[in-house]
Amino acid sequence: MKKVLIYLILTISVILFSAEKLVVYTYDSFVSGIGKEIVPIFEKMYGCKVELLSFGDAGTVLSRLMLEKNNPKADVIVGLDQALLIRAIENDLVQKFKPENLSLLKYPELYNEYGTPYDFGAIAIVYNKEKIKNPPKSFNDLLKDEFRGKIVVQDPRTSSTGLSFLLWTIAAFNEKYLDFWSKFKDNLLTITPGWDEAFEMLESGEADIMVSYATDGAYSYYYYGNVKYVPVILDEGAFVQVEYASLVKNAKNEELAKKFIEFLLSDDFQEKVPLNQWMLPVTNVKLPEAFKYVPEIKKVLEIKEDIYMNQERILKEWAKEVIGG
Repeated sequence: MKKVLIYLILTISVILFSAEKLVVYTYDSFVSGIGKEIVPIFEKMYGCKVELLSFGDAGTVLSRLMLEKNNPKADVIVGLDQALLIRAIENDLVQKFKPENLSLLKYPELYNEYGTPYDFGAIAIVYNKEKIKNPPKSFNDLLKDEFRGKIVVQDPRTSSTGLSFLLWTIAAFNEKYLDFWSKFKDNLLTITPGWDEAFEMLESGEADIMVSYATDGAYSYYYYGNVKYVPVILDEGAFVQVEYASLVKNAKNEELAKKFIEFLLSDDFQEKVPLNQWMLPVTNVKLPEAFKYVPEIKKVLEIKEDIYMNQERILKEWAKEVIGG
């Protein structure tokens, strides 16, 4: 009996230590939010261990992947938007992958052969209605003196939200976007590294307005019972950000990485997107009641491909104008 028990213990130990480990690079709020819910489900499905690692916002995560290009530690990178995905492709950091369950996508045009979309949402200006009585409705409204020192944006060099907002201004103003920023910077309270830091300032009352997402109205209703933080899609039109999951080039656990990406299109994941990611799911799962407070997108602004291809130059120009270097 004693020998049998020892054998069982040894067998269990071998199984535990031989379990595959999937390393996923992503951003802070994914790890602290939806990641906690979906990782146990995936681990149980495939008898594996998933290690979610974050280094800040998605832009910072991409920088980490670049540093490890010759010896990648990650199998999957989650959270690159359409702009950051192009940079990852240009730097040969990700590889093509077509999920078997791709037909579940509600909008097939969102798919990129290097990235599988898992959520999307429009960038918006979000304000605290208890403090702002005459909210901005256009980009030019953001330049009004009444908003001086009340607005928080994210750094486009480190934040995917910040980069999307910068691209939104380019879509609205074309080659004159820096003229807008040269005036807009005077109204900024600060520029944060990522979305989390900006939202903390809004919730604490330190800031009255921030760059965020159109779904923030749903978030406010769900948590506060009323739309305290009101999203505005500016009159010029909307910029829609899509978030992707990509297979890292030379991933050590490629097959399990593919299963994880396919899992992100499953109902187990997509049903949790709205109330965790506060973005829109990419499949036909039912939306929660709170999402009736998401403003309608009436017009979508397009970005020319050459803008995406020249991000490094654009970021340098932005930094010189807004930061001073």
